[in-house]
Amino acid sequence: MSVVLITGGTGAIGAALVREFAKTDDVIFTYNQNKERARELAGGNCFCVPMDVSHTGSVEEAVQNVLREFSHIDILVNNAGISLIKPFTDITEEEWERQLSVNLSGVFRVTKAVVPSMISRKSGAIVNISSVWGVHGASCEVAYSAAKAGVIGFTKALSKELGPSGITVNTIAPGVIESPMNSAHLTADELNELCGETPLGRMGKPFEIAQAVRALAENRFITGQVLGVDGGFY
Repeated sequence: MSVVLITGGTGAIGAALVREFAKTDDVIFTYNQNKERARELAGGNCFCVPMDVSHTGSVEEAVQNVLREFSHIDILVNNAGISLIKPFTDITEEEWERQLSVNLSGVFRVTKAVVPSMISRKSGAIVNISSVWGVHGASCEVAYSAAKAGVIGFTKALSKELGPSGITVNTIAPGVIESPMNSAHLTADELNELCGETPLGRMGKPFEIAQAVRALAENRFITGQVLGVDGGFY
């Protein structure tokens, strides 16, 4: 049984990740604001801890609490993220910095807090959640696309650095996934258009992302890779 730390466990993909790994492992997932949802997911071998990935102190405290309780972390899934759909010329500097702080620097903060314990054990797996827009870019999502592209560069570089310590680092790039976040930011017509551009003709399911994350986390000879789980979108 592995110890799995998942950030952003209360969203659609996060909850699917929690359920997937809870089938076989001890799961600790983080939440920032949705405490009620976190409590609903917790139970059995699932535990929730508060964490704001945009604040170093919050990250370090949460990770230390996990290590104190479980002694180690086998798998880290950096899933926490926020979106922003807005014309580039309307993006404020504060919005730009917020996107980078959560979607990119958040991955840095959590990974930096976890990695020393993995290095000491010469074992570990890190899976970061990027986006199809981090690979190809999206109109009116410049800040989000830039941050998610940064996650890909982070993954590829870190995999080379941590490989000698027996730690794998990979990225999933989801396509259009059924989620409250997409429903809140995109109209039904826009979602239908995206489905029409997807060769499989539909949106992905959160559990399909979770299954892909597990596959990358458990394979010990895959590292530095970006796996598109996007229905053939590109």
